[in-house]
Amino acid sequence: MKLTTLCYIEKENQYLMLHRVSKKNDANKDKWIGVGGKFETGESPEDCLMREVKEETGLTLISYRFRGIVTFVSDVWETEYMCLYTADRWEGEIGECEEGILEWVDKDKMEELNLWEGDQVFLRLLAEEEPFFSLKLVYEGERLKETQLNGKRI
Repeated sequence: MKLTTLCYIEKENQYLMLHRVSKKNDANKDKWIGVGGKFETGESPEDCLMREVKEETGLTLISYRFRGIVTFVSDVWETEYMCLYTADRWEGEIGECEEGILEWVDKDKMEELNLWEGDQVFLRLLAEEEPFFSLKLVYEGERLKETQLNGKRI
């Protein structure tokens, strides 16, 4: 199984989004996602969050919230457990990202982006200020087949 973090950095009514267009053999190719990545040996979720945000954006987070755990189950990819965060304060300037293009996107325009179906579910939960949650997303290929919130199908 894979352990990852994902962070939606917020400014006013926008998220900093990564349009994944640069990496070869990328499961997220052409999708828009937050920033984050895989844990390295010995890292806590916060260690991974801070390192990945710094590597992908050049920013150092000052204020962030752990919002939930997302479990991805797929018939194509290995199971993934993702620690989901939002952040609203940081230091530094946004730099170039090797994995794609970073862009501030209005929260009310997110549905216009090429997002994973499951990402739309947890973005809605974030917008609704859902307390800490556990979300399970079951995919067949790129199609979302089942969604469970805190152990119950939705």
